[in-house]
Amino acid sequence: MTTPGDATHASALARTRRQQYLEDIEAAVLRAHTGDSRWFYASRRLYHGQRRVPLRALHLKLADDCLSITGYRAVSDALALRERFSDDALHQHLRPAEPEPRLIYDWLEQCRVEALLGPGAPGMASNLEQRFRQWSLDYHHAQFTETALGLLLFCVIQISRSRLMAAPMLEAFEDMLEATRANIVPALGHALAGLRRERHDQAAFQRHAHAIADWIAAQLEGFEPQQDREQEDKDPRRALALLLDSEDDLEEEIPVALSGQSRLLEDDANRYRAFTTAYDSERRADSLVRHALLVEYRDRLDQRLAAQKVNVRRLARAFRRHLSVVERDGWNDGEESGVIDGRRLSQIVTSPQERRVFLRERHRPVSDAQVSLLIDCSGSMKVHGEAIATLVELLARALDMAGVSSEVLGFTTGAWNGGRAQRDWLRSGRPAAPGRLNEARHLIIKDASQPWRRARLGLAALLKADIYKEGIDGEAVQWACQRLMSADVSRRLLVVISDGSPSDSATNLANDRHYLDHHLRSVVATYSGGNGRRSGPIDIVGLGVGLDLSPYYPRHRVIDIGQTLDNALLDDVVELMLSKRRY
Repeated sequence: MTTPGDATHASALARTRRQQYLEDIEAAVLRAHTGDSRWFYASRRLYHGQRRVPLRALHLKLADDCLSITGYRAVSDALALRERFSDDALHQHLRPAEPEPRLIYDWLEQCRVEALLGPGAPGMASNLEQRFRQWSLDYHHAQFTETALGLLLFCVIQISRSRLMAAPMLEAFEDMLEATRANIVPALGHALAGLRRERHDQAAFQRHAHAIADWIAAQLEGFEPQQDREQEDKDPRRALALLLDSEDDLEEEIPVALSGQSRLLEDDANRYRAFTTAYDSERRADSLVRHALLVEYRDRLDQRLAAQKVNVRRLARAFRRHLSVVERDGWNDGEESGVIDGRRLSQIVTSPQERRVFLRERHRPVSDAQVSLLIDCSGSMKVHGEAIATLVELLARALDMAGVSSEVLGFTTGAWNGGRAQRDWLRSGRPAAPGRLNEARHLIIKDASQPWRRARLGLAALLKADIYKEGIDGEAVQWACQRLMSADVSRRLLVVISDGSPSDSATNLANDRHYLDHHLRSVVATYSGGNGRRSGPIDIVGLGVGLDLSPYYPRHRVIDIGQTLDNALLDDVVELMLSKRRY
């Protein structure tokens, strides 16, 4: 029997799926409009390459629960026009520093590019007009027009757009705005007239937009806030604060992993070397932690997992659907259609009315893939250890439920600053270009033959702080790929979770600064495709913890694991793992 809680959960799940579907459509439309494949959504945020994209326009901000395809199409159309007609460097030149005039200035620039839309795109024009109309109604119904300054702000927006579009104001607001418009035009007449006249010249248009934005800022400075508590929510300053929420944060660029070419490797035909491998090791992660401490870490991890709001079964269904093949699993007898069962021929004669004399083939999904999760255990990842362990456990559990073979691996070094390998190099007289100078340590946290439940203690080892040292990513990716190549499956997938470039101080000082990251790029290209090949034997995906890993992994995604993991984040990760698209 379905409970009200189940129905509520199903409804929320349906809304989430619909929202993700609409976001995918919006990103696809943007890619089609601009001819640029770098547009994508992640965790409800729009990205262009490594940069989060601010909307910068009041009417483009959709409600969190918006499921209108017209609204999403309007946003993609508007951003495509801004990409085509607006010079961002020029826009930034005169952009006001204060938030309120900056909001108006940005909004006028968006309206300018929308006004440049020609008659050959009636669908785009209709989407944009409907979106602005809906925003206007929402603003009015929120009662922001019931204060003098809220009405003034609304009137300036309506008049400015009307002038730019050479179209009458929305009929629903003409009577309400008549008196306010009569007072505004004398003060802003020249600037308003210039909006339409200079719409094709962004530099000239900016002067008029700046004048209007400055005038609005002056009105806000002279405004006395309402003292009546019933009017607090109608304060236009509060409305602007909501509209400005996180806008500055949206413009912060995601840092990109530093990368470059290694002169040593280029001069030596890309022959990467290690000075010595005598101290390299491959260890079980749980062997590095005392059992009592491992149990304590496991309890901590269980508490964190209990607080997560992730539908693991839904993730398992996605893995099963994309990473399995259908195989024949015998026959079902006693069916009413199919192939006649020879054992029941006599029954056809003795009981002509009996129809259950057929056989039908039985099929079942069987996994034909293996997934490896490779975790960067360098020092900077130490602070993310618990969050990464949680993410990896959720993915491993979902893969296990889907019947997909998976292993969890890690990589670090046995020492800081080179350890015994560097000391051997020093004793040898410091020969030039020695190659990798540290003790590479590869960790097996869960192997492919081990069920998730038996690997739970090993996953808790990721909470041990002193396993995190330095990172030699290229050799680790190569090691993980070689393990995957031994699996008897048709699809192999490697997910690398990292928060930085390869880094080993001893190696960098003795060679050149890009020796390790050059090798990482070469390894990824060898196994996933590159160097003139269209594709490789392994799908390699990079998950950057607050960092854009695009210099190394053509298929990548930036993830934010600073807070509680949710379905949106896990859906993003699974979508990237299963998709062949490149962002």
